[in-house]
Amino acid sequence: MHVVATAGHVDHGKSTLVHALTGMEPDRLAEERSRGLSIQLGYAWTDLGGEDVAFVDVPGHERFVTTMLAGIGPVPAALLVVAADDPWMPQAAEHLAALDALGVAHGVVAVTRADLADPAPMVERARAEVDRTTLAGAPVVPVSARTGSGLDELRGHLATLVRALPAPDPAADVRLWVDRRFTITGAGTVVTGTLPAGTVRRGDVLELWPDGPSGPVRVRGVQSLGAGVDAAAGVARVALNLSGDGLDRIDRDSVLVTPGAFHPSTVVDVRVAGEGRMPERPVLHVGAASFAVRSRPLAGDDGALVRLSLPRAVPFRVGDRALLRDPGSRRVWGVRVLDPEPPPLDRRGAAAARARVLGEVSPAPDLTGELERRGLVAVGLLDRLGVPTAPLPAGAVEADGTLVSAARAAALAREVVELVGRHDTAHPLDRGVPVPAVAERLGVPAAVVAAVAPLVAGGRVVTGAAAPGLPAELERALADLAADLAEDPFAAPPADRLAALGLDARRTAAAAKAGRLLRLAPNVVLLPGADAAAVERLRELPQPFTTSEARQRLGTSRRVVLPLLEHLDRTGRTRRLPDDRREVVDR
Repeated sequence: MHVVATAGHVDHGKSTLVHALTGMEPDRLAEERSRGLSIQLGYAWTDLGGEDVAFVDVPGHERFVTTMLAGIGPVPAALLVVAADDPWMPQAAEHLAALDALGVAHGVVAVTRADLADPAPMVERARAEVDRTTLAGAPVVPVSARTGSGLDELRGHLATLVRALPAPDPAADVRLWVDRRFTITGAGTVVTGTLPAGTVRRGDVLELWPDGPSGPVRVRGVQSLGAGVDAAAGVARVALNLSGDGLDRIDRDSVLVTPGAFHPSTVVDVRVAGEGRMPERPVLHVGAASFAVRSRPLAGDDGALVRLSLPRAVPFRVGDRALLRDPGSRRVWGVRVLDPEPPPLDRRGAAAARARVLGEVSPAPDLTGELERRGLVAVGLLDRLGVPTAPLPAGAVEADGTLVSAARAAALAREVVELVGRHDTAHPLDRGVPVPAVAERLGVPAAVVAAVAPLVAGGRVVTGAAAPGLPAELERALADLAADLAEDPFAAPPADRLAALGLDARRTAAAAKAGRLLRLAPNVVLLPGADAAAVERLRELPQPFTTSEARQRLGTSRRVVLPLLEHLDRTGRTRRLPDDRREVVDR
């Protein structure tokens, strides 16, 4: 299906033309028919050149411009209607300005009531007006809904138009702006809207955003082109029968989205285009929703870069289009979303600095640019903002769901080395810092520290691959210990000898961590490799052997042999049997 929105001044024949094209009456309410104008959005559909085309018929009266913008907001193409027997009217200009601000580039202009006046002057005027907008080059066709003149040509241009529209992604996340809500006896709540992409299926669970994410709702039924269907893929006009909590809060400011797929933006940085000074409290029109926002120009005289503070959470994505409007002057400004989750402006000069950053930003989602600006960002946030997360730019790092730019990764690596170096200088007997402690100090996830640190050993960040150096006094103590054990490697010195050497618990722990001691128990230490030498001696015994036999073979005491055998058990080099004997495990 393709969806086209009408636009144009009140009483210029939009609804009549839609009726002539489709054979359907788009004005659904009795009040609309009695007053002869569209108040709510109307819908009708037909086949054009083998393509299903639905028309969103919007009101042209100035009092209903908000409703009109709700109709054209999510729609990719427009049918602009102007009358041959009237001058160029204010609502035609306003509607065209809105289409231009929203970036609508696919359209056709119909000059209606060509049977009542010469259409040539209005064709010329419409052409001149349209060619100054994003609809430049759109066909301008004189028609008469009463006589049928020009209708076939208009149908041909519309068929060509819809065939040229870009194909949406049926697998995209759903974001359906609600433009009508009503209740049907026996069915309950029904909402309608234009689905720009993605697929809605009967039985789907969607997230309802009346003011940010709230409880889920279930799709009980899907209708498209007046018939019930199992699923509808964008672009499509759909009616959904919903069940769930909070349905009484649904109105035209509501949106239905794929659960967890969008970020609730309350502050957003945008680029605006338009003439005239923007008020501090313009009205933002996005999708079918509208509400007043607070605007803050970031820097520069042109005011092109603006921060918007929203009164409610909106599921914005990078590159989204919206419209700002001043209800007083009726001016409009086009909006392109640059950052739906910007950093705070909490320092002097922060706004100007932010403007310099945004000055080079393209509205198209770009992973490289996002990483350069953010430095470190969760993959989940980028997904919710509509930014692709692959392929990863050169030098960037992925660590357990967090992406780090090449520059930030290099800077973090330097910070890690500096932090650990300062710690090692202050604590020479406690070299290295646990990864979680480094992460907390730097304010980044532990997985990122582990990914950028030069070396992680035993859960600690260390400064080099070699065993860290020890203080000179500890080196002298270890040399004296080695001399003590040179002749009898299993005769661990008693506590008083360790104290005389200056090997207290803290120093022996530091030496053991550095690989310079084998610490079997408090006050029981041997030299590195003593455990391997013990295994070779124990292998010479008849297997299995007793603790006493092991003590005698090693020439040591029970104080040493018991923790040594337990160490060998833990490291898998001996096996303890049920009768408390042991055997050497062959490897």
